[in-house]
Amino acid sequence: MRINFNSIKPIYIQVAEAIEDDIVTGKLKEGDPVYSQLILSRELGINPATAAKGINQLVGKGILDKQRGLSMTVATGAGEKLLNERRDKGLKMAAENLVATAVKVGLTKEAVIAEITRFFDSIANNEEGDKTDE
Repeated sequence: MRINFNSIKPIYIQVAEAIEDDIVTGKLKEGDPVYSQLILSRELGINPATAAKGINQLVGKGILDKQRGLSMTVATGAGEKLLNERRDKGLKMAAENLVATAVKVGLTKEAVIAEITRFFDSIANNEEGDKTDE
């Protein structure tokens, strides 16, 4: 886990995103204990309150379970929740960029939809072909 101290993104958000990344990649699994704020602050060279703010953000989202006197753990369903959130966010960003570019270059909605359909069908057909080769 690394923190970019030159980033405009607040450190506590970087902490939360780094923990999310560990969950999405499987480094942390459901029920696994999560790094404490003191360990994070020591390892990353940040204030314990900043580490706690990142952790608490994930508790608030239901990604981490916090039980008094026990270690914090990855919540049940956290990995799937994060994957769905990232898929939705990624698709929305891609769509926004595509539409903005299409409008700038004067493409019609129909032309964009036709191109997406053609591209989607091409990829889907290749994946089906890959499956039959197995």
